[in-house]
Amino acid sequence: MAIKYELVHVDKNSGARLGVLHTPHGSFETPIFMPVGTQATVKTLSSKEIKEVSDGLILGNTYHLWLQPGDDIVKEHGGIRGFMKWDGALLTDSGGFQVFSLADIRNISEEGVTFKHHLSGATLNLTPEKAIEIQNNLGADIIMSFDECPPFHSDYDYMKDSVLRTIRWAKRGKEVHQFPEKQALFGIVQGGPYKDLRKMCIEELTKIDFPGYSIGGLSVGETKKEMYDMLEYLKDYMPKDKPRYLMGVGSPDDLIMGVLNGIDMFDCVLPTRIARHGSAMTSNGKIVIKNKLYEKDMGPLDSNCDCFVCKNHTRSYIRHLFKGKEMLGQRLVSYHNLYFLKNLMKQIREAIKEDRLLEFKEEFFKKYYG
Repeated sequence: MAIKYELVHVDKNSGARLGVLHTPHGSFETPIFMPVGTQATVKTLSSKEIKEVSDGLILGNTYHLWLQPGDDIVKEHGGIRGFMKWDGALLTDSGGFQVFSLADIRNISEEGVTFKHHLSGATLNLTPEKAIEIQNNLGADIIMSFDECPPFHSDYDYMKDSVLRTIRWAKRGKEVHQFPEKQALFGIVQGGPYKDLRKMCIEELTKIDFPGYSIGGLSVGETKKEMYDMLEYLKDYMPKDKPRYLMGVGSPDDLIMGVLNGIDMFDCVLPTRIARHGSAMTSNGKIVIKNKLYEKDMGPLDSNCDCFVCKNHTRSYIRHLFKGKEMLGQRLVSYHNLYFLKNLMKQIREAIKEDRLLEFKEEFFKKYYG
């Protein structure tokens, strides 16, 4: 088995799970947040820096690496790990989200998806089998089944057809997976806002027997209440002995609420994306460092943070970098934001160990969101 999930403790007051995820390239306490390295790079950071701001498990994007430089070239380097000189663990998505995000330039059939290249306009075909072949070449420890991610509020009949197709695609992908002993293939639960479809999807995927299960089609435009309600519903149907991965979620409130609803793994571009626009996560809430308020501020981004950035640079200096359009500003805030989430997940795990996650949530929300 490419991975093994070990459930260590369940918070007796909230049901949140503390576990260990064992992979071929390291074991990781969960819940865990995974920085996103879309194109074999977490934007602006070196592999050494990524190691400092992560727990050692990061994500790469199948669609983008397939198009550039090509999965064959990545394979020649020994997979993503050799390509970017990363000695930690890796997860790759399947390209299914791009089916959603590139909705105006694609066509879905039973066979797979026909795309127009988002830059060149060239015709591309991605099938469940091709998505697995690409991920076999990319060499991640954890890989994803190819799925469709419809808009959350698609009508019921379309969503049902889509879920059934996603289940069939999951079977096809598993059948051609070349390295199950080295790469754990996860099934992806879809179904939008329809609880019966979500339940059907997880039950059918469980019959196929994947080593882990992802929840897709959330954080795609629905309200937070809709997302939390669905997670609360699903937690009773997800296998308890397998890791649970909520895809594309990374704001502090969503991480905490996800953990309270039994989630073990998260990823999102949010912390680095907002960093590049000058927004920093701090223990007292998010700040926009470009604001004039910080022009003469001699304090760190976050006085409660011990990351390299906060120990060495002032808010005034970082604001200066952004106003001067210096790339170092984006790098420093990206580093800090990822470190902030790494530390948040550590605090969450400690709270679960001590059966006080509900109290931690109240304390954190009061400080961060006011």
